[in-house]
Amino acid sequence: MILDKYILRNHIAPFSFSVLTLMCIFLLQFLMKFADRLVGKGLDTLVIVKLVVYNLSWMLVLVIPMSVLVATLMAFGNLSQNNEVTIMKSSGVSLYRMMLAPFIAGIVIAYLLFLFDDQILPDANHQAKLLMYDISRKKPTLSLEPGFFSKEVPNYAILTRNINEKTNELTNIVIYDYTIPSRINVITAKKGKIYFSADQTKLIMDLTDGEIHETDLQKTGMYRKIVFKKHRIAMNARQFSFQQSTGVLRGEREMGVDTMRSIVDSLQIEKARYLTYLKKEADKYFFLDSAVNAFTPVVNAPKSKKLLYIRTIEKLKSVKNLILSNFSRVEWGEREIEKYEVEIYKKYALPAACIVFILIGVPLGVMVKKGGFGMAASISLFFFLLYWAFLIGGEKLSERGFFSPLIGMWAANFLLTVLGIILTVKTNQETVTIHFTFFKKLVPKKFKYQNDDVNNENIG
Repeated sequence: MILDKYILRNHIAPFSFSVLTLMCIFLLQFLMKFADRLVGKGLDTLVIVKLVVYNLSWMLVLVIPMSVLVATLMAFGNLSQNNEVTIMKSSGVSLYRMMLAPFIAGIVIAYLLFLFDDQILPDANHQAKLLMYDISRKKPTLSLEPGFFSKEVPNYAILTRNINEKTNELTNIVIYDYTIPSRINVITAKKGKIYFSADQTKLIMDLTDGEIHETDLQKTGMYRKIVFKKHRIAMNARQFSFQQSTGVLRGEREMGVDTMRSIVDSLQIEKARYLTYLKKEADKYFFLDSAVNAFTPVVNAPKSKKLLYIRTIEKLKSVKNLILSNFSRVEWGEREIEKYEVEIYKKYALPAACIVFILIGVPLGVMVKKGGFGMAASISLFFFLLYWAFLIGGEKLSERGFFSPLIGMWAANFLLTVLGIILTVKTNQETVTIHFTFFKKLVPKKFKYQNDDVNNENIG
């Protein structure tokens, strides 16, 4: 029990550090990618914070397995570097016994990660999608420049000569109103004030001392002039306000396992129904193509039978089209089933990677004998990139029907599990150390000789 606590204590600090570091890297990459969609929109700080928090969920699902591998490499690298692994072995403690506590901890982390992936991540993904959609619809805040027409408000062109930025007061205003296509209204005013309504859906403009000139494009002889002391215009400003959507359909990444399984069951029932219909119709009209070809030359048929032949051909063609349509529905159902099954198996595969990376990290940490974060992060990055390449490739190929979703999502876990078991057995049987001296073979000989000469001069 004391040994287990000691080994786990060596994991806590590197695990926490790697989670924090990797989350910061993912967050920085996310902000750099979406900065152009957020800057200049006039968004409230709370909206941006919500967007970041929602996206932290999928980052955490990726970071946790990688952090488990980093922590395991660092912990056992430190134990091996300090010869503590050798001391434990000499005391009769096998490598399998040393792995017991981290392995159990990996199972607990995998279970908690699955619960998070199944119950929290779908809602977070859905809210993040809605938020990004609403942000993309929001235009930047209205900007008016003195002496230039602004056409940011739909159906209006606004010109002002001077703007008081502190009070939002405008002078010498000209407004072209195109809200009625058959008419053009030109509004002029000496002064005005512009502001948004309380709900941010209307752009209000209060004008004083001006005129309204109305012309009708259909009735060219019609012209009307209205002089006013005060006049108010309410323009549609929804594109400048942020309004969150509701009721948008969820994709497969925004659902839990139970929901997706129920959808798959429904699709299976529909597929079975279409297959039954296809089998029935295929048995009934197995001669369809040959029958259509046989009835095709109706030009030389007798007049008394020509109409019958034409009706028969049309009937056969409609049956053929109906069969092909049902066949297309079966294919579509298969693709949809595979898409949902891929996502279901992925929700189990990613948490299981926490356990698999324990099997990989323990023997590699003992063999490398380096507990530094840089070495652990480099090895972890290599294995995680390998794992991610298998996962992404398996997802795409499974959705295209090349092999089953189970194989596509679990191939990386199976491969790394076998590799981890082999490395663990080899490491337990004998102490193996990984040296990086093989990199010297990649250095050209002339550089080696130059280094030797420099070393000799320093010694002399």
